[in-house]
Amino acid sequence: MIYFRGCVIRDKLTEIDNATIKILESASIDYKILPNEKCCGSFLMRTGFYDDAIELMKSNLDIFKHEKILVSCAGCYRTLKKDYKDLFGIELDVIHSSEFFQELIESKKLKLNKTSKTITYHDPCHLGRHSNQYNAPRFIIRQLGNLVEMEKNRENARCCGSGGGVRSAYPKVSEEIASMRIDDAKKSNAEIMCTACSFCILNLNSACKKGEKVFDLSEIILMGLKDE
Repeated sequence: MIYFRGCVIRDKLTEIDNATIKILESASIDYKILPNEKCCGSFLMRTGFYDDAIELMKSNLDIFKHEKILVSCAGCYRTLKKDYKDLFGIELDVIHSSEFFQELIESKKLKLNKTSKTITYHDPCHLGRHSNQYNAPRFIIRQLGNLVEMEKNRENARCCGSGGGVRSAYPKVSEEIASMRIDDAKKSNAEIMCTACSFCILNLNSACKKGEKVFDLSEIILMGLKDE
């Protein structure tokens, strides 16, 4: 299995990379990381550089088409699962970390300590509305603490404001949207806010002005990982 980290995690959010690797090793999962990992193509595709995206994606296909691929980023997941199939007719064997972690918990390969912490979850657009995956992250959270929902959740969740090139082209608008989502989390009275997308984490944390922090699912799993 390839653990495909994605650009944002590889270059900016290495704590997600580190947490995921610790979880895989704790569960005795055999994995590899590509030494010269490229972008999945999502950045180029979403911002209109279509020809460049196609060229990049074709170079990835030779590596990906015979492998199981684990991804932490919802953007990578959506791109590898849907766009590669739509563009090239090849269905890649790709799984998001939330889905894989659920499998590990259900098979007892991953054992967690539950706490009394209240946790709220932000549904990333690419994992939720685009890929219809709402349940796996919530399953994991319930193994770790008490899930409290924000008023806007699942298919009605507010976007973090980062995707589609908005953060790069309209940073002020992007941060305003992220600030509204942070306010949604505060209204839930949760002690911890988490999500399952590196884009969302990067943008939501940029809007945290009073010491708040948004975590990836892998990070909160690490907090509750049982020592064997």
